[in-house]
Amino acid sequence: MAAQRSVIGPVVLVLVIFLVLLGLQSTEAVRVLPEDFARANNLASYSSSLLSERARQSMSRWLQRLDSGPSPQGPGH
Repeated sequence: MAAQRSVIGPVVLVLVIFLVLLGLQSTEAVRVLPEDFARANNLASYSSSLLSERARQSMSRWLQRLDSGPSPQGPGH
């Protein structure tokens, strides 16, 4: 029991020091966002039909890259 108390003291002390140092640390904004940053969103400028067309084209390209034919026979297939 005395061995646990001798270990708990330094651990608590280190945690308190860590929390104090963490609280003293301050950060400032690296970049300030413009007032209308929501309008600058690229997705808002595209129509939904354009996005769905691009999604269809991407899926078509991905499916064309797949191997054709039967899958190999073997363990796990």
